Amino acid sequence: MDGVGKIWLRRAALHVIGALLLLAGVALAAMTARGLLNYREVTERHGGEVIDLSAGSGPRAGQAGFMARIVGTPEVVEAPRDADFNLHVNTPLLTRHVEMFQWREIHIGGAVHYELDWVDHLIDASHFEQSQGHANPARFPVHNMEFPAGLVRLGGFRLSAQLLHALPGYQAVAPNIGVLPSNLAASFGKSGNYLVTSAHPGEPRLGDVRVSWSEVPLQQVTVFARVNGDRLAAATEAIDGKGYRVEIGNVSLLDMFPDIPIPPDFVQGKRILALLLASLGALVLCYAKQQKHPDFALAAGLGCLAVGSVASVLWLGQHDTRLLLGWVAVATSGLALTIWRLRQRRRTD
Repeated sequence: MDGVGKIWLRRAALHVIGALLLLAGVALAAMTARGLLNYREVTERHGGEVIDLSAGSGPRAGQAGFMARIVGTPEVVEAPRDADFNLHVNTPLLTRHVEMFQWREIHIGGAVHYELDWVDHLIDASHFEQSQGHANPARFPVHNMEFPAGLVRLGGFRLSAQLLHALPGYQAVAPNIGVLPSNLAASFGKSGNYLVTSAHPGEPRLGDVRVSWSEVPLQQVTVFARVNGDRLAAATEAIDGKGYRVEIGNVSLLDMFPDIPIPPDFVQGKRILALLLASLGALVLCYAKQQKHPDFALAAGLGCLAVGSVASVLWLGQHDTRLLLGWVAVATSGLALTIWRLRQRRRTD
């Protein structure tokens, strides 16, 4: 092969290498943007973009509106109280359960049977097939109730009432008969984890009442909810119809929502690498065409123009004005630098 053929082959190789590097930079920028867009699209179903917050961190500027994932043990600041029974418990949610010993009608095949049992709601005996001799009391003397804590914090954030009721877990609370008001102390006695009106707890009679309590235990939980000032609350407009999630233990976002893709990592590094690859490709192409000293400024301008233009198009209409404007600025700067260098070259040629 003669000298001209070698020069032509060398230039062709440089053109191929330059084009591949330029395309690699543009492709890397596009893939990074597409991965981030896919991730954001799915997270929008559950309320929006997610940030991970440590249990030791508190509310900070710029967090409002984001969905936050926080792992920690809730702190009860204002404990709930059942004022009727003077019961205080250090729990996010205290629940009173009331049952009455009543007649129940049971159908087995074609036969009807009646038995006395503890039931947590009033049974209307007037509809029994054999109502005579099976009358139930007309009302409960006390009722089922929930007592949420006045203030519960997690990671420095207040939990909304909806999140308080979503906290998982259940454990019985032992009643303290010693703190009962005098009117109730005369009516109730203690039997295990119950307060009962029965004179003989093992032999209850029709109309006897028993009361028990349960609490949500203080344990490590993972809360996924929207940051609203110093409060965590549900994202009511979330497409999934819920906008929050509460799980026991340290649960990853991907375990909570299997439909969410793995978020792209090293996003900024990939963007910088994309610009460098595209600029390097442009530098090789310029050198292959001119066969003169490399023009780094022109190559940088062309690389920024190519990557910035493609990224700007991908982010159009994606409700991220700051990122869109950033890429438009990169493309505009690249265009300005390219025009300036080309004019400079014309003047010197």
